Amino acid sequence: ESNAVAYANSVIGARSNRYGDFLDISCALTGRVPASGLHLTEHRRGTHLFALKGVSEELQRRDDFYPVLGYLLGQAVTNGIPVVDGLKVTPTSDQLKALAAAAASSGAIALFHLVGVTPEAPDLEAAFQGKPDGPCARVTPARLREARAALSTAQTDVVDVVAFGSPHASLRECNELAELMSGRSARDGMQVYVTTSRGVKEILARTGALAVIEGFGASVVADTCIVVAPLVRPGAKVLMTNSGKYAHYGPGLIGVDSIYGTTSECVGAAVTGRAEIDLSSWA
Repeated sequence: ESNAVAYANSVIGARSNRYGDFLDISCALTGRVPASGLHLTEHRRGTHLFALKGVSEELQRRDDFYPVLGYLLGQAVTNGIPVVDGLKVTPTSDQLKALAAAAASSGAIALFHLVGVTPEAPDLEAAFQGKPDGPCARVTPARLREARAALSTAQTDVVDVVAFGSPHASLRECNELAELMSGRSARDGMQVYVTTSRGVKEILARTGALAVIEGFGASVVADTCIVVAPLVRPGAKVLMTNSGKYAHYGPGLIGVDSIYGTTSECVGAAVTGRAEIDLSSWA
């Protein structure tokens, strides 16, 4: 799966390519993979440098920063391996997961290097397997705002569907949703989806968090997502989400316009039916 490949390569340090399903099956049957692509060290060197300039530490700590950065990388690099330099914080696993998903959705990125984060990129020289010799781009707040704006295609603030969990929401993310939804209710007629794994859903059921989320009016769906399952009702026009992947695929694969926002803003929209976006941290 595309964003799982990007996460495995970039965060875990495993080696994989973006294989089609039938080749995946052949690899599983034989216990062998082709000696090509990202399995080979020489093909894992960085090709494009992205230097963060003027991007505050406060913004780098926010969950909504990482899908935007990933979306920017995927748009900018059509064939290659981006290297990001200048991170002042250590991203969480969930933030890196969101970055990988957005990068693999907006482009064909299967590997990115975050200097100081990616296992094989402790510094720039290691990321490029020598001195950087590719193009260098400045990632400024203005450029990030442009990428963020591209994730929202709706011309209205009226929301029909709110969706979380692409990639699947982790236990931490689901517990955060339960806290935000506790004591509140989604607006009548509002569709709210949380897509996650069956393992996480079982834990949520045992801890009582599932009852809180469902009491809010959300459906917790395991082992699928709204892109491949017919969950969004016909006639829905606007999807609001905290997922760069859902926002990207909304217009093309689901047939709805998208609004990208924070987790808290998405929960608020489910309650009121309207999106209220605070961009002050992106100034």
